[in-house]
Amino acid sequence: MSDSLRTVNTPCLVINQQAMNTNINRLKSHLNDLGVSFRPHLKTAKSIAVARKVMMSEYGPATVSTLKEAEQFAAAGVTDLTYAVGIEPGKFPRVSALRNNNIDISVLLDSVEQAHQLAQYCAEHGEFIPALIEIDCDGHRSGVRPEQEELLIEIAQALNSSNALFKGVLTHAGASYSESTVAALKQCADHERDAAVGAAKTLAAAGFNCEVVSVGSTPTAHFSEDLTGVTEVRAGVFVFFDLVMAGIGVCKIEDIALSVLTTVIGHQADKGWILVDAGWMAMSRDRGTSRQKIDQGYGIVCDVHGRPFADLIMVDANQEHGVIALRSQSSKRLPNLPIGTRLRILPNHACATAAQHNEYKVVDGDQDNIVDVWPRFYGW
Repeated sequence: MSDSLRTVNTPCLVINQQAMNTNINRLKSHLNDLGVSFRPHLKTAKSIAVARKVMMSEYGPATVSTLKEAEQFAAAGVTDLTYAVGIEPGKFPRVSALRNNNIDISVLLDSVEQAHQLAQYCAEHGEFIPALIEIDCDGHRSGVRPEQEELLIEIAQALNSSNALFKGVLTHAGASYSESTVAALKQCADHERDAAVGAAKTLAAAGFNCEVVSVGSTPTAHFSEDLTGVTEVRAGVFVFFDLVMAGIGVCKIEDIALSVLTTVIGHQADKGWILVDAGWMAMSRDRGTSRQKIDQGYGIVCDVHGRPFADLIMVDANQEHGVIALRSQSSKRLPNLPIGTRLRILPNHACATAAQHNEYKVVDGDQDNIVDVWPRFYGW
């Protein structure tokens, strides 16, 4: 007899394939309407099976956040990759190995120092490595501000001093994760576009061919209305969504395709607690919703079919113990969940929760039967 969610060992990671496919089709359709290319970020799933569903073709294009991802996806036949984390010299040989194996991988940088290092490496080794300049569109993380025109030009000049080649610009509107209204998300999307396109125009006016103008975060990808001047959009967590995305307003709770299957292992009736075998080793320590209007604890508790219980969340987590209770101030009654009951927990952050597991148990909709098992990988 094949495994089902009622018989498989817990805790384990579950994908609702039906919800995932709906999420993928939603974003692809939106970007197609805007007439822009899609370069999905594969860092969330780290899975060949999921990548094949989300990419526009079996060869890509795609975005990765580690060279381990690049190597794994390249081995599976993905040949068009952007490594969207700042490059450092110790990683040049691994990038070269990929390019020498007919993988068209580009790297990312945001300083003259990095550009000189890359150019020098290419000159010394007879290599050719294209690079994108990271643009800081909102002060969220790294990158060159679009108004730093002299610095942008100096980086491009340093790149083109050897076989390292300036290829374009890339930005990520990470500050969009702090918004929660349609108007604010649309404004983030416009600002992200303007920053990338503005930087590209500065470089083009200085004589540098800006082949790629890349933007993307899951919130801005969904709320963009005009991507004039942009060549591609990147997004990653949209494939599964999570409670942070629901709190922002990008998706609904029922759109979340990822959950952790767990089993009730005890009760502390005087405290109003139900104990389960999924602690932070299964859920991660991510508490991203604590900064939002509704704090979801470590995740929303659902029945084995993925249907949420009213006001029931994972309020605390030890290494291998999860503590389930009603929200504070709730007027609901704690449900009767005997030892052995199977539950599913919707995560705060899909990337962080998925990173705790080495495979996905795949189900269709609210069905119990596991229809497939998809491996995922770790590491850098």
